[in-house]
Amino acid sequence: MVLRLAASLTIILVGGLTGGAHAQGHPHHGPAPHGAAAAPGTPHQHHAVAAACNDAFDETVREGRGFGMAFVADQAGYPGPLHVLELKDRLRLSHDQEAATRALLDQMYAASRPKSARLLDAEARLARLFAAGPPDEAALRKAVGVVEAARADVRMVHLAFHLKMRDALTDEQRRLYHDARWGQQARGAAPHAPAR
Repeated sequence: MVLRLAASLTIILVGGLTGGAHAQGHPHHGPAPHGAAAAPGTPHQHHAVAAACNDAFDETVREGRGFGMAFVADQAGYPGPLHVLELKDRLRLSHDQEAATRALLDQMYAASRPKSARLLDAEARLARLFAAGPPDEAALRKAVGVVEAARADVRMVHLAFHLKMRDALTDEQRRLYHDARWGQQARGAAPHAPAR
């Protein structure tokens, strides 16, 4: 779902920017009539798309989810516990596997939520730094360093739990998972994760 949301927002943003560039090439186009929706590519639309992206990131990360931070593992054959539970019927999880997956998910959230809160706080401080006026390079470098260190901590949690989740599934379940998430063509092109 997060992947679809991110893709949709990207398409909207790119489409809006393309529409804006097109409109700029035709200066005879006047402003939209009073009460009409903003045309694609207008500052209003760009602001709405940017706000939607920020809100989606904040909400998802605050919940303890990774917002794509573990795609590198997922695509290479290391499933995530949340998506394993979403696909539990297709994967034919046993009762014990489902219980183990739920336990892994709870552990992942317990580890990621405090780190996610620190990441969101660091991002907010970076935003305030710019809102207060042009930051000097030293302050900016420090703020960015804090953001990226926090992001690395969150990402490491998610990647580590993808490793743990892989060990709880059979080779066939991992294949079914990968086909469901990325398709058979992607599986053929992805690096093969060695059996454990």
